[in-house]
Amino acid sequence: MDQSLIFDAALIAKYDKSGPRYTSYPTAVQFHDGFGERNYRQAASESNASGRPLSLYFHIPFCDTVCFYCACNKLATKDRTLAAPYLQRMQRELAMQADLFDDARKVKQLHWGGGTPTFISHDEMRQLMQQTRSHFDLANDLEGEFSIELDPREAQGDTVKLLRELGFNRVSLGVQDFDPRVQKAVNRIQSEEETLSVMHAAREEGFRSVSLDLIYGLPFQTVDGFAGTLERVVASAPDRLSVFNYAHLPDLFKPQRRINVEELPSPQEKLEILRMTIERLTAAGYVYIGMDHFARPDDELAEAQRDGTLYRNFQGYSTHADCDLIGLGVTSIGMVGPTYGQNMRTLDEYYARIDAGSLAVFRGIELSRDDQIRRDVITRLICHFALDFRALDGRWGIRFAEYFAPELEQLAGMQEDGLLTLDALGIQVLPAGRLLIRNICMAFDYYLRESTTGKRFSKVI
Repeated sequence: MDQSLIFDAALIAKYDKSGPRYTSYPTAVQFHDGFGERNYRQAASESNASGRPLSLYFHIPFCDTVCFYCACNKLATKDRTLAAPYLQRMQRELAMQADLFDDARKVKQLHWGGGTPTFISHDEMRQLMQQTRSHFDLANDLEGEFSIELDPREAQGDTVKLLRELGFNRVSLGVQDFDPRVQKAVNRIQSEEETLSVMHAAREEGFRSVSLDLIYGLPFQTVDGFAGTLERVVASAPDRLSVFNYAHLPDLFKPQRRINVEELPSPQEKLEILRMTIERLTAAGYVYIGMDHFARPDDELAEAQRDGTLYRNFQGYSTHADCDLIGLGVTSIGMVGPTYGQNMRTLDEYYARIDAGSLAVFRGIELSRDDQIRRDVITRLICHFALDFRALDGRWGIRFAEYFAPELEQLAGMQEDGLLTLDALGIQVLPAGRLLIRNICMAFDYYLRESTTGKRFSKVI
């Protein structure tokens, strides 16, 4: 498939609005407390008939220091002893979850996220992975995708070597920006040497993929300054890059209140940073996967996009569309069968549930047939930039042109603007429309159409 990308400032300005990132559909805004532990247990039981493989997500919320831009669920603390009682509960939850799923269902994907997963000690890492293997059948190293988010400041001594020994074969490193002035403004002081040493260690230990995270739109960032960061990042040749748009939402995320809004780049400067980033990464041989993600042409994500197997979930783009996802730890979200279920948001609530011998699921949603159809449409668009109407008709027993008549009328305007082509056979998103894929997906979002506010979502660009 054509994986090229065109930056069109006029189109971006026209479609400048807020909207979901579609790590799920329906989005978490639609989750409700009418879905709880009983519903989740039933969904897990019913899912066993499918024999689908499993994906495990472990949320470790602790951070040594808080990054002011962060919108994750985390607890900033210097007290490392707080990890032990949390991990004890997580291991109990792991056992309760394992009891719900057939032993024959192999775990093909595993991810430790946060927070900072490497906040915990080496012994605690060993214990958590040992408990995981005792309760679930993990795929071998060649078949499994086992990843961890790693803060280079928290990778001391033989941390990378240990992670590889534990079975991790992919690593994602937070960078954001190498500019010292930017780092100071967001309270993330991290030298280039720290980052590069971890990357080198990961390659030496045989990690199959190394990904770097950058953010544009932070205080004091300029086109020239961010170009300097990009030059050094490209020289290090990561397999993947995530270049996130900083969304300043201090009413929702308290740490962002410590960012001086007057120090943020102007909307125009921010767009120019994005334009430059796309040009530099494209020139360096990276292909645009979608949303914020770039990858080398031989990376698994790029290959999955070309062969039609790419998927998107709460951890971003994935090559394992066939898995049921089990969320472990505070605020984690699972996707089992046609349901989403989310764990309690605070440590006290999470501990109380686990100590009572209950799962921590407190809200979620069971997808209607319409939800599942629309999720299929949105997932295919956001992953592959194309829709085949006949394939969808056959899969769901619908007539696409009739079922989505209002949506197709809305897309007609996008076709006139050159975002996509639309005919009787399907939709093809054009290179100029790929940066605006969220806008295209939003046309199929029933709940967004019914909503009166977009304040809970970030800008699409």
